[in-house]
Amino acid sequence: MAKATGKAVDISLLRRVLQYTKPYKKILFYSVALTISLAALAPLRPLLIEHTLDTYIIENDSTGLLNMVILMIGLLILQVLMGYFHTYCSNTLGQSVIRDLRTDTFDHITSLRLKYFDRTPIGQLITRTVSDLETIAAIFSEGLIVLIGDLLQVFVIMGVMLYTDWELTMIVLIPMPFLILASIVFKEAIKSAFQEVRTQVSHLNTFLQEHITGISLIQYFAREKQEMDKFKQINAQHRDANIRSNWYYSIFFPVVEIISAISMGLLVWYGSKLILSNQTSPGVIVAFLMYINMLFRPIRELADKFNTLQMGMVGAERIFNVLDTHELTENHGTHHPKLLHGDILFEHVWFAYHDQNWVLKDISFHIKPGETLALVGATGAGKSSIINILNRFYEINKGSIQIDGLDIREYTLEYLRSKITTVLQDTFLFSDSIANNITLNNPQITREQLIATAKEVGAHDFIERLPGGYDYNVMERGATLSIGQAQLISFIRALVYDPKILVLDEATSSIDTETEELIQNVLHKLMQKRTSIIIAHRLSTIQNADKIIVLDHGEIKEMGSHQELLKLNKYYKRLYDLQFNSEGIAKTF
Repeated sequence: MAKATGKAVDISLLRRVLQYTKPYKKILFYSVALTISLAALAPLRPLLIEHTLDTYIIENDSTGLLNMVILMIGLLILQVLMGYFHTYCSNTLGQSVIRDLRTDTFDHITSLRLKYFDRTPIGQLITRTVSDLETIAAIFSEGLIVLIGDLLQVFVIMGVMLYTDWELTMIVLIPMPFLILASIVFKEAIKSAFQEVRTQVSHLNTFLQEHITGISLIQYFAREKQEMDKFKQINAQHRDANIRSNWYYSIFFPVVEIISAISMGLLVWYGSKLILSNQTSPGVIVAFLMYINMLFRPIRELADKFNTLQMGMVGAERIFNVLDTHELTENHGTHHPKLLHGDILFEHVWFAYHDQNWVLKDISFHIKPGETLALVGATGAGKSSIINILNRFYEINKGSIQIDGLDIREYTLEYLRSKITTVLQDTFLFSDSIANNITLNNPQITREQLIATAKEVGAHDFIERLPGGYDYNVMERGATLSIGQAQLISFIRALVYDPKILVLDEATSSIDTETEELIQNVLHKLMQKRTSIIIAHRLSTIQNADKIIVLDHGEIKEMGSHQELLKLNKYYKRLYDLQFNSEGIAKTF
């Protein structure tokens, strides 16, 4: 959780937020100009009422009274219109700023390397890009500009009051120190309460995101009641945090009303004495009654507006903490040749996700263009890690990885990843059409290319049978498709980009036997044109690989073709016998 800096307002942080108003200088100018104008107009109505009462009502001048009423109505209409444009401009400014900030935040998050997401809850990032950004919008719509306007109004009103009758002003302002003290206490209390509310919102979002995503697991294991109990606890903490903030309001506002009533009582008492002694006029007393209301209302709201500003600063601090996260994959490479052959060389590669807990230890191998390499081994042996470092999702600690004789860091990151296409075991589909899930909204891929690739994979017929065909919405994570259908779409997605390096990470493990047989011939044909890396538990799918590497605890134990490894009669032979004997046993039942 981002904590307050201890300053009333962090000027450097505020200046950084205000940098986002540069494209909207005109709107900012209008907002500030309207704020100053409204503050300047604030005492006009009491002054007009004072003048009307003392000059026209007491003198029984109906014509003058009518003229003043028309003038006051005109002033009221002017203030309403100015208030409308002030609110519109300040809200437009706030929403424009958070739109740009949200765009920058999302762009930055998508550029962060996977290591950042390994330790950062997704729900927390959702809170940053949604809820916390809304608090920044409030800086402009309810915080800074309104705060400046209220302060200006207080100074203008007090100046007019002192100019009109400084003794009467001193009398009615006797309770003011108590109001200032109450506002300071309230400000500190509500700041702490608001910070707790933001923390609980983050916890709530994180819990909901994880549990709604994993709802099938909860239902499979009948954990609804237990998870509901956890949710009730988190939800109760969120409720209690909000109640605490409301409790402070429920105390502060009545205190302000009492202080305001005391001020009015003093005005009536002392003002009556002045009227009876002919030292002031009734119009002045009526005007002062209005001044008190106009003075106490912004002072009462100053604490609230100040906390709105502070919470916007807390939100900004959290957002900029994300934007200042420099966990980016270095992209200093400049190489992006028109043709990539796909020659891959690993030389003495060492890699660890944390410290020196080595996941890969001294890995060396060479794949020639067009060859197929298969990686086998137990879970946690380091197979997927090889794919991750080849794509530069993580950086290696020692050694080098080369493609076509050039270190992968010499290539631009976008070019490198555009030439390597990976099909994962767990297919991710967006809530969008099948066509957009395949092309990922790449306008360079035509519908004809899409259909041709789908026919190659053998998925065209099943797609055409869906309502809308290629425009069928698969819903979130492909919920309306079977696992096999979703995996077929991921194959089309990979192949339509025509990569030079094709990676299949357990890509056929979720496909039934019939579907797997359907695409095996297609895959074999497609892999002949590309350098391919296959991670598979089913050894039957890799027997034709040019080279097979057996990994164990991050080390290469064996390397060779299928027949060569069988002759060694070691790790691979044991895996082969275990798997095929198990399959033989399964077939007897």
